[in-house]
Amino acid sequence: MDGALALVAAALASGFAIDLWRSQARRSRFHALAWATAMSMYAIATWTLAWGLLRGWTDTSFRVFYYLGAVVNIPILALGSIALVRGERAGRRFVGFLIPFFALAAWSTMVAPAIGEIADVGVPEGSAVFQQGMIDDPAVPPIPSPRTFAAIAGGLGTIIVIGLAAVSAVRQRQDRNAVLGNVLIILGTLAPAFGGSLTALGEGGAFAISLLVGAALLWAGYRVARRATYRPNAAEAPT
Repeated sequence: MDGALALVAAALASGFAIDLWRSQARRSRFHALAWATAMSMYAIATWTLAWGLLRGWTDTSFRVFYYLGAVVNIPILALGSIALVRGERAGRRFVGFLIPFFALAAWSTMVAPAIGEIADVGVPEGSAVFQQGMIDDPAVPPIPSPRTFAAIAGGLGTIIVIGLAAVSAVRQRQDRNAVLGNVLIILGTLAPAFGGSLTALGEGGAFAISLLVGAALLWAGYRVARRATYRPNAAEAPT
């Protein structure tokens, strides 16, 4: 059942990513490119989740899932929000931070030794696989653990996406579509985090549902915000 829910979530996320890439192909814009890339990462991570739930986890599949889902996805969504609300120049400056951050996080995720067995069923917890803080292994140069990168990426990225969505909603409060679209984006950003908290209780199905709900809310927010007509400032979604 958990695997089936993850497959539905992956298909929905893939549909949203395709929608974004089609929009980007019709009219190239920096913020839309960022959102399309982010949702592609979201979709790949969710397909990896489905594979792990249905076929069992391997060391490689879990690290791919963790890197794309816990480290990469939210900051790239934040990049799209920055470029849309603050302008492309601000977005490109943020890229200057993301490139070395993602490179170091990828290295950390690849070389960090597992401190415990990766569960064959359910969704493995990052805290059960990776240590917190710095990697404590003489064979690995000093570098923060994947959990540290995930905490920074998730915390900072979520604050940026939600904060800029709230700013856009307030600025465009005369337009119901703009307000509703931004509210849906906020809820869609928070949904996977809620599911992640349930994973600690062994709720693999709840985590899959949270990804499904997150993708659905983000897609709905994008579609609703596209109908906004009052635009003295850009709405918080690629259009």
